[in-house]
Amino acid sequence: MVNSEPITHFEVRSRMLQVEQQASSSGGNLPSRQELYAQVLERLISERVQIQLAKSNGMRIEAAAIDGAVQNIAQQNQLTLDQLRSRLRQDGIDYASFRNNLADQMLLQRVREREVEPRVRITDAELDQFIREQRDNPASLDIELNIAQILVAVPENITDAQLAPLAAKAQRAFERARAGEDFAAIARELSDAPAARENGGQMGLRPADRYPTLFVETTQNLSVGAVAAPVRSGAGFHVLKLVEKRQQGFDNLTVQQTRARHILLRTNAQLTESTARERLSELRKRIVGGLDFATAARDNSQDGSAREGGDLGWAVSGQFVPEFEEAMNALTIGQVSEPLVSRFGVHLIQVQERRERKMNEREQREAARGALRERKLDEAFLTWAQELRARAFVEFREPPQ
Repeated sequence: MVNSEPITHFEVRSRMLQVEQQASSSGGNLPSRQELYAQVLERLISERVQIQLAKSNGMRIEAAAIDGAVQNIAQQNQLTLDQLRSRLRQDGIDYASFRNNLADQMLLQRVREREVEPRVRITDAELDQFIREQRDNPASLDIELNIAQILVAVPENITDAQLAPLAAKAQRAFERARAGEDFAAIARELSDAPAARENGGQMGLRPADRYPTLFVETTQNLSVGAVAAPVRSGAGFHVLKLVEKRQQGFDNLTVQQTRARHILLRTNAQLTESTARERLSELRKRIVGGLDFATAARDNSQDGSAREGGDLGWAVSGQFVPEFEEAMNALTIGQVSEPLVSRFGVHLIQVQERRERKMNEREQREAARGALRERKLDEAFLTWAQELRARAFVEFREPPQ
């Protein structure tokens, strides 16, 4: 019981199953089931307390916003809504529970932004000290990797006769990739990993210590763009491609810039969020049907960029609010997003161009500020979550199993 609200064994076991499936697809290691149960239960308690705080402060997620998030997930997985429902059923996930969990995650994101971000302040002295530390100790800089994988899953208790065709399938995938065939296309065709459907098997740029050790060791001697021969983990056979490798630091960094434009409708008493979403959904259909985006922005957007056709200019990571940036980064060139809700209102976004160039001194400083801010945000969030958890009344009606 968390402040008189229950968390059941079923909820804990359902979350454990999700964690185990994710670890299986990525080749990650897990603690014992008893330890995992305790960790998952504590995570659920912390999340429940945070959701209770959000609701007590009057925060809520409208049904239209959840619909939009579901639509975005379906698009990212190249599925229709009906296909997404079918995929969830195959995975044993109830659609109503899926929507409720999604709403909870959106609510958690909003309450964390509201409660934690104001706690973080960075002085110029702190920033200067952080940059000096990075430059004086380059050995401490982290390596970031973006690895793509093709996973050929291997069930438990498989016989040697059943294993042989799976090993051959992984070897064929490797040979096709090594011969120059598009890795993403092979991943979408053959891989059993969820990321294959989302983005061609890429797992995203992240610190090396956030990848399984097997993945790091397999790719450490690869040049960017090279593919490693299949390796075996508890999940199956992995064919790994090193997509990107960079050392975190602020000298000689390159930055990816995105030029996007948007249409913004600001919500208020006269224009509800659901009405704004409906208006932008209709406008999106017209744009996809041939209406010029810039013209639509000048005629409809309530943002200062409207007179420029919604053009936001060249932007780098961290320049926009997280929900806007996440949606923008998921778009291909020319693609128009579904209506997106941010703290400013409801948006349509279209990406016009992307480019990469070396950072100037000011941008390097801002990159350092962003890295330091992320570090302090993590610390502030942990402190806030612990304070909130400590104030909660938690009673275990049954001992954890």
